[in-house]
Amino acid sequence: MNLAAATNENLAHTSNVLIYSSMAVYTLAFFAHIAEWVFGSRSKVGRTAAALTEGGAGAAPAGPEVRTRVAQKGGGTAVLDRPKVVTRAAAGSRDVPDGPGAAGGTFKGDLYGRIAISLTIVAFCVQAGGVVARALSVQRAPWGNMYEFSITFSTVAVGTYLVLLALGKNVRWMGLLLVTTVLLDLGVATTLLYTASDQLVPALDSYWLWIHVSTAILCGAVFYIGAVATVLYLFRDSYEAKLAAGGKPGAFARSVLSRLPAAGSLDKFSYRINAAVFPLWTFTIIAGAIWAGDAWGRYWGWDPKEVWSFITWVAYASYLHARATVGWKGRKAAYLALLAFGCWLFNYYGVNIFVNGKHSYAGV
Repeated sequence: MNLAAATNENLAHTSNVLIYSSMAVYTLAFFAHIAEWVFGSRSKVGRTAAALTEGGAGAAPAGPEVRTRVAQKGGGTAVLDRPKVVTRAAAGSRDVPDGPGAAGGTFKGDLYGRIAISLTIVAFCVQAGGVVARALSVQRAPWGNMYEFSITFSTVAVGTYLVLLALGKNVRWMGLLLVTTVLLDLGVATTLLYTASDQLVPALDSYWLWIHVSTAILCGAVFYIGAVATVLYLFRDSYEAKLAAGGKPGAFARSVLSRLPAAGSLDKFSYRINAAVFPLWTFTIIAGAIWAGDAWGRYWGWDPKEVWSFITWVAYASYLHARATVGWKGRKAAYLALLAFGCWLFNYYGVNIFVNGKHSYAGV
């Protein structure tokens, strides 16, 4: 074995070690997020916010200077500062406050939440190092097969989440679901999709690999974050609708859903993030067509991957068009957004695993 081959093998081994190490750190972050939600459920602030929501789900809450009196035993009262919440216009006529977050305003909950974020940052850096080491071992873009695509996809998803946090966006409520999904993604990648380092076929060994697939990964990561917000919107919307109808949600809903942002906030967030990345998805398809022209001598050949990429584009275009022109908001738009993300998932997993085509990944 020559020196170059030995170096590449060592880099591949280093990449594997870093990926497994990141999984260990993500697991610690997972438990820290669990602790954040557990301690947040004991929050007086969280319970007060839920009581405020139950008492006024159909009216705009007063400003932060308002104080809420809570009855105590013996006939006395204690004065609590009203939770600092932001009012959002929800879908329909409801106007409710955002929840206090996973930490619920408690010191311990916030502490564990910060620990979880710190661990997520460490895990992200370790995982990114594993992706870079994989790229160095194969001396090309590290997304030539489904294993490489998966580890890069989850890295970009976490990176996008951390960027949103750094920009001051209210997305910490997403941390537990994100870390859980990343652990599942890496678990599947390392056990079922792993492929040893190897070179690509000549037709795919092109600079378009860097352009086309990198934008596809970024789009998928952002679409995933939008899908998470959409799913949580559906749960929160049902919770708010039950309160507005005079019903009493269960203990889980009162403890967990009451701490999420308002349904209107989640609806608006998912719409904005899908709309922001949709032009990049359009570019991804165009870049793929140009690469196909260079590699195979035709820009469009109705390959399964090409077809499902276009179907995904149509689904997201329909969602955005409905929101912009028809005025769809709320649950109907949410179902359409989830359908579009389902098309993206099938384009990634279903087409690559179950459908033969020129885009089938090696080793799968």
